[in-house]
Amino acid sequence: VQLQASGGGLVQAGGSLRLSCAASGRTFNAVGWFRQAPGKEREFVAALRRRSPFITYADSVKGRFTISGDNAKNTVYLQMNSLKPEDTAVYYCASPSGNPIVSALPQLATYDYWGQGTLVTVSS
Repeated sequence: VQLQASGGGLVQAGGSLRLSCAASGRTFNAVGWFRQAPGKEREFVAALRRRSPFITYADSVKGRFTISGDNAKNTVYLQMNSLKPEDTAVYYCASPSGNPIVSALPQLATYDYWGQGTLVTVSS
């Protein structure tokens, strides 16, 4: 599976961006979005599971970010609204080889395939 993340950029606080994660090579079972700010560990943002559908978010983005999928395009989106400076990070999409249980969706180790990352910068 190859994942291509795109859509990052520079935005003012309160603004919006939509990230895309296009998967090729196989149909994805699930896709997770993670982010890594300078000097910090990579952290979970949101995940979508397609079979036995389920969506989950990190508490820090609930109510502001929305993850969705387009099965025909094998693409997952992350709509980010009301962005804050603390959302500044490189955002990565990732996909597991299997169909993970719900509790595994936020875990880094669940994911076998990773995109290259896209930088989101939120200015104050």
